[in-house]
Amino acid sequence: MDKYEQVIELAKRRGFLWNSFELYGGTAGFYDYGPLGSTLKRRIEQIWRELFVIQEGFMEIETPTVGIENVFVASGHVGGFSDPLCECKACGEAFRADHLIDKLVPVADALSNEELDRIISENQVKCPECEGDLGDTYEFNLMFKTQIGPGSGRQGYMRPETAQGMFVDFLRLARFYREKLPFGATQIGKSYRNEISPRQGVIRLREFTQAEAEIFIDPENKSHPNIGRFADTVLNLYSDAAQEKGEIEKMTIAEALEKGIIAHEFLAYQIGLTNLFLQRVGVAPEMLRFRQHKKDEMAHYAMDCWDAEVSTSRFGWVEVVGIADRTDYDLRAHASVSKTELSIYREYSEPKMVTQFVVKPNMGKLGPLFKGKAKMVAEALKELSREELEKGEIKVKIDSEEVTVPEDAVQFAEETVKVSGENIVPHVVEPSFGIDRIFYTVLEHAFDEEAVPAKEDEEEESRIVMRFRNETAPVQVAVLPLLTRKELIEPARNIESKIREQGLLVSYDDSGTIGRRYRRNDEIGTPYSITIDYDTLEDNTVTIRERDSMKQVRTSVDGIEEVLYELMYKNRDFESAGVAL
Repeated sequence: MDKYEQVIELAKRRGFLWNSFELYGGTAGFYDYGPLGSTLKRRIEQIWRELFVIQEGFMEIETPTVGIENVFVASGHVGGFSDPLCECKACGEAFRADHLIDKLVPVADALSNEELDRIISENQVKCPECEGDLGDTYEFNLMFKTQIGPGSGRQGYMRPETAQGMFVDFLRLARFYREKLPFGATQIGKSYRNEISPRQGVIRLREFTQAEAEIFIDPENKSHPNIGRFADTVLNLYSDAAQEKGEIEKMTIAEALEKGIIAHEFLAYQIGLTNLFLQRVGVAPEMLRFRQHKKDEMAHYAMDCWDAEVSTSRFGWVEVVGIADRTDYDLRAHASVSKTELSIYREYSEPKMVTQFVVKPNMGKLGPLFKGKAKMVAEALKELSREELEKGEIKVKIDSEEVTVPEDAVQFAEETVKVSGENIVPHVVEPSFGIDRIFYTVLEHAFDEEAVPAKEDEEEESRIVMRFRNETAPVQVAVLPLLTRKELIEPARNIESKIREQGLLVSYDDSGTIGRRYRRNDEIGTPYSITIDYDTLEDNTVTIRERDSMKQVRTSVDGIEEVLYELMYKNRDFESAGVAL
C-alpha cells in the first residue's frame, strides 16, 4: 500500500472516516466522519474560530444551505458554474475533460472545450475505465437543483459555497458593525457541488464543509494595522513569476509586499493568518506553499488571488485554501439583480463642495403613468447619463420591458453642493477554507510508521503512530488500568473523572495487554497515556507515557489533571511532569 492507502485504511479501521451509504453499496463523493474523525474535524474548526472569530473579531453567522435562484443568478453560478464534461461512447462513464489531460499541459482548467477536445484527440486519450473513445466536451453545471415549496414550487439550489449568504446579508452586517470599515463575517457550514467524477476520496466531495470569511474593506485603503504581526513570517511563495521559472521562492511577507508580489497589506495579512492556522492544526511547513493565480487563470474581477497548497503523497499539490481580493464584484452583482444599493456611507474629514449631476424624477407624473412600477422607473432614471436624458425620447428597462418616459416627468441639472461624505461599495477580501481537504492533509502529515528497538532475542517490530498536534488530537488522554481487576479499575475510573472535569477528552481502555493498548492509542494519536498499577495502590502514583518519544515518568495522582492540562496546552516539558523511568 502507498501512504494514501495506509492513511485511508487506518482512518476506516479506527473510526475517522467511513464511506457513506455502505449498507447500500455506497456512492462516490460522500464520506461519513466516525467518532474520532468528527472530533478531529471539530477541533480543526474550533482553532479556525479562535483565530478568525475571537482574535480577528469577525462574528459568525449561519445562513440556509438552500438558496433561491436569484441569489445564484447574481453570483454567476447559474450561468457559469460548470466543469467540462466528456462521456465515453462505449461505457457511458463521465469524466472531467481537463482532468484527463492535466499531465499533458500546464494549466488544463484554463482551456476551452474546443482546445480540450483537440488535445484529447491529438494524444489519443481514451476512457480510463474501458479504453473506449470519448465524446465531445460540453459544460455541466455543478449545482444541485431543488424545488422550494409544493407543486412546481420555486426554483432553488443547494448552495455551492457559503459566501453568498454573507453578501446577501451585507446591509444588516453593516448596521451590526455600525458601518465602520473594515468589518467581516464568518461562516462554517456545508456546501454542495455535483462533481462529475469524484475519485479522490475526501479531496473532492459532493457535500463538503467550508469555513469562509468575507472581510469588507475600504477600496482606497488596503493597509492593515497589524501587518507587523506577520511581517517576518517566511513563506514558500509560488508567485506568477516563480511559476514561469518553476521555482518556489522563500521570502518574508514584508519582502513580498516590498517587491509588489502580494498586492497589498490586507491580503498579505490573510495569507500570514492562513499560514499560522494550517501549521497550528498540523500541516507540515515544508509541505505547504502559497501559489498565486496566473494572469490567464485569475478571475476577471479579482485584484489578486493566492491558493494555499499542501503536498500529498498521491495527489501532489492540493489546494486547501483560496485567498482573494474580489474587489466590489459580488456586492455590485447582487445590487444589480436585487435593485438595492449595497454601499456604506463614508464621512469626509472635512465637508467638500462638489458639482454633481442630479436627476429628479417627478413622482407626481410617474405615479399615474406607471402605477406600481413608478418607483422602479424613477430609480432607473437616476442611473441615466446626461446624454441619454437629452436624446428627447427617454427610455428605461423595467423587468426586461422597455418603457418610454415623457420629458416633463424628469428634471436634471448640475448642482454645486456641500457634501459631508459619500456612499462607497466596499471591496471584499475572502479567505475560503476547505475543511475536508485540510482534515485529510492533517491525517497524512500526522501518519508515521517507525521501527521500535527490539529487546534481546526479539524481532524488531514497527509501530504506526499519528503524530497529531496536542490541540487537534481527537483523544487527549488514555486511562489504562494494568489489569482488569476491581482494585485497579476503581482508582482508574476516579482518575478518568478528574481529567474529564479538567475539560480534557479521555478514553478508558482495559481490553488486552498494556502493550497492545499503547499501540492502539498511538494509532489514533493520543498524546498521553496513564497506567494505573499495583504501585498506585501503595504510593498513589501512576505512569504517564508520551506518545511520540514513548518515554515514561512516574507522578502523583494528586493534581494529575493540572499536569496533563499543562502538557496539552501550556507546552510543559514532559520530563518535568514526574520522575523518569
